[in-house]
Amino acid sequence: MPKREATIADVFANPDEEGPPLPQRFSDLKKRMCADKNAMVHAWRGVLKELEIATEEIERRGNDTILQVPYEDIQRGLSDEQLQQLKKTGVIIVKGGVPKQEALDWLQSLKDYVAANADRVRGEPAEKIVFYEIYNSKAQLRARTHPALIATQKFLLSLWYSSVPDTRVSMRTPISYYDRFRIRNPGPSMFTLGPHIDSGGIERWEDEAYRAVWKPILQGGDIWREYDPFDISLRLEAKHSLYDAPNQCSIFRPWQGWTALSHTGPGEGTLRVLPLLPLASAYIILRPFFRLADPAPSCKPEDIPLDPDAWVLDLDNTAFPGSVPGKTQSLSMTTHPHLRMDNTVVSIPPVEPGDQVYWHTDLIHAVEAEHNGAGVSSVLYIPAVPLTEGNADYLRDQREAFLKGLPSPDFPGGEGESRMNGRATLDDITTRDGRQMLGFEPFQYNTYLDSGEEKVIATANQILGF
Repeated sequence: MPKREATIADVFANPDEEGPPLPQRFSDLKKRMCADKNAMVHAWRGVLKELEIATEEIERRGNDTILQVPYEDIQRGLSDEQLQQLKKTGVIIVKGGVPKQEALDWLQSLKDYVAANADRVRGEPAEKIVFYEIYNSKAQLRARTHPALIATQKFLLSLWYSSVPDTRVSMRTPISYYDRFRIRNPGPSMFTLGPHIDSGGIERWEDEAYRAVWKPILQGGDIWREYDPFDISLRLEAKHSLYDAPNQCSIFRPWQGWTALSHTGPGEGTLRVLPLLPLASAYIILRPFFRLADPAPSCKPEDIPLDPDAWVLDLDNTAFPGSVPGKTQSLSMTTHPHLRMDNTVVSIPPVEPGDQVYWHTDLIHAVEAEHNGAGVSSVLYIPAVPLTEGNADYLRDQREAFLKGLPSPDFPGGEGESRMNGRATLDDITTRDGRQMLGFEPFQYNTYLDSGEEKVIATANQILGF
């Protein structure tokens, strides 16, 4: 069923405002999840101890913690040291791959498309659009099917594995997930994306399959240290959107990402991240179970005590800080003080047109509120998504929406680009890899990595009508 008309703003909670109280069933949910109170307290205290060390390192090093590599390193494979850094921080910048002029041509093509359809273009903020509700432009199609992007996505997807044999997934088969683009002019933003995590909010705890991903963390004790954010096996059945909200990603998307169409750097409206992956995830999952032992009603964020002794286990409270049904997971200095986000959420280093940025689906990220640069800051949102049965269902529906010029299934409904001049068509997909990624040719290999891959490819081809 098509989503209702809306904008990107509808899915983000205000991090400085508490949502309405959650019903009693959320307290009951906490009690079911906490099988051993002492073990959970032990885990919480262990996580807080490690966080103090890790956040101090980020404060000291800033965005030097973010891995930057030339595209050639992707082609030949990252070193063990690079891989260790990537898996710890969850974010990577790939320099080059797409020629600078080609990326600049994509930007000009987008501007021309917007200008040619000015009376039909929608986005947010409506008065001065930055995030465009456009999915089917020729520039977006060319970028999604560019060989350098496909090769980068294949490599990044290969870093995931399954602890369950013959899991039905093909991590070497990226598919396309249509998303928006951003063209941001200098100045303050009327709509700012604060620190958040996509792929659901309260669903992390409420959905049984999603909750299973965090089992090592929720078991308590020291088992949280065994949690591996790159194990795909338990994520495939997780439901990221229980409340049918527009803009909620419903597929399995291991890597979010964007490709730069302009120069942009710190202070120029760029991406901000907290470059800490498994440890931050452990804290976020445990946070709803604890509260201040002696909360002060008007306590400023900077005055919130971080000492573990100041916090107690509380399973009666229904609160899940930063989690509002139908919204992404929001985080702030008030809701998640131990992350020290005033000093640990850092702007990524400068990027040039054609550079790619990817971050793990669980990574905390935001966008700078101010753009103090001289020119536009523009990106195409293009993630890395593997072939699964659920993703094949989405690809089928997305293919149908593309042919009609409608918004992709996860995004706000309406007529979209159906009456726009110059939108992309099937004739604009010029390569076999591109046609496969977009669902217009069957997936096939001479040999398969395991029976799970063979089965998912057969099922996907059937879903797509091949």
